[in-house]
Amino acid sequence: MTSDQPDKRKRPDLPLDSFGDFQYRQALAEEMLPMIGRLYRQNVHLLLYGKPLVNLSVSELMQAHRFVREVENNELSEFETYQVITSLAELELGPAEVDVGIIAAAYLYDDKKSEINDFVLDSVRELIGKTGSVLDEAQDIVLFGFGRIGRILTRLLVEDSGGGDNLLLKAIVVRKSGSGDLIKRANLLRTDSVHGPFKGTIRVMEDKDILIINGNEVQIIYADGPEEIDYTKYNINNALLIDNTGVWRDKKNLSKHLKCKGIKKVLLTAPGKKGIKNIVHGINNQDKNKNDLILGAASCTTNAIVPVLKVIHDKFHIVSGHIETVHAYTNDQNLIDNFHKKERRGRSAALNLVITETGAGKAVGQVLPDLEGKLTANAIRVPTPNVSLAIMRLDLEENIDTNELNDYLRQIAFHSSFKDQIDFTNLTEVVSSDFVGNRKAGIIDSAATICNGSNSCVLYVWYDNEFGYTAQLLGLAKDMVGLSYERYPKFD
Repeated sequence: MTSDQPDKRKRPDLPLDSFGDFQYRQALAEEMLPMIGRLYRQNVHLLLYGKPLVNLSVSELMQAHRFVREVENNELSEFETYQVITSLAELELGPAEVDVGIIAAAYLYDDKKSEINDFVLDSVRELIGKTGSVLDEAQDIVLFGFGRIGRILTRLLVEDSGGGDNLLLKAIVVRKSGSGDLIKRANLLRTDSVHGPFKGTIRVMEDKDILIINGNEVQIIYADGPEEIDYTKYNINNALLIDNTGVWRDKKNLSKHLKCKGIKKVLLTAPGKKGIKNIVHGINNQDKNKNDLILGAASCTTNAIVPVLKVIHDKFHIVSGHIETVHAYTNDQNLIDNFHKKERRGRSAALNLVITETGAGKAVGQVLPDLEGKLTANAIRVPTPNVSLAIMRLDLEENIDTNELNDYLRQIAFHSSFKDQIDFTNLTEVVSSDFVGNRKAGIIDSAATICNGSNSCVLYVWYDNEFGYTAQLLGLAKDMVGLSYERYPKFD
């Protein structure tokens, strides 16, 4: 791999043979993991070019480094990030997200020849001595429903519990399905055919209807509707309730949750209707205010395409376009042909490509008013269980070539305020299953980008319609309760 890496400082003697080099880097990764865990419990979340490092295995940590080296075309390795993490571990840092990859890469390009400890200190100086928590006390969370999104959200909430003073999952509300209900639900959380086994422990206290998930006691509340629940009986107060059932999407019905004791705000994991604002996290959070007690998180497709459309429009100005979504089948379809109230969706999801409608085109205009009426959209449901693809044909105000467009999007993905929403790959062999578990709202497939030399382009944007969307939900949930982490370093 060629590199324009300008760093000329001599590094320690490293093994010259490939196996020795791998073992050396593996040993560094092994030493990093406990430091990453300790900092995490102090509410200092370490990232590598936006990828959270907590709960990664040694091999996953090494793979994350390799990805950055290939996409960013630099010599960032475990050796550089190890130095950054050891320096951070010696500091008294306040709650924050610290991207060790960005710091390490910037140090390689530092023309002041600073010592690594001094460079790291300068990068996070504002955090020194500000130990503690962002919130005065842990924020209670209630999940209403426990389907695909609810179970993934449970995984993410438990993983993100930090020192126990951030978001705290206190209860899950479901309808009782019969004997052995709690055991079955625990097993659905423990194993997942798409996302693999849960990385943690789950204990079942069947006599108390409690699941203990990585030490978090979660009360399972059986109820047929929200009206009959008093959450304060379970020591739940001022909670954010996340409704992931999809049963109610309008303000009148979702307001039923607010009438329950112990509930303060409601987040809907679907597009809200009739007076409910839809927020795509990281894009239009400013549209909400303290009086908004109910918010919708739009759809997985809207979350995937809006960030990309925004950054394209900001620079190149979209005149018109069409978005075709190739979407994994969902629970609302039939495994075999059967009655369905919507056209075509009654046909077997496992055997057919099914053309259906999507509201994503109209939803874009609600989030990005400048694009209202400029886009059309449709969808094709395909026989895969997860990961979808948005194909975006856009007409722009100015001419654009493929390299210019891809370079711009790569910079956005790794060096902008949208790097939590937009990911980027330059690999030529990727397919849908390669993006299972990706936490970004959308991933640019740069190898598939098409520009015709004039003002039109075609972009291919992958998205994990379950995991990526749920990561967006978690970000919006944090924003609703004021749990906002500063991201360091401040330079992109």
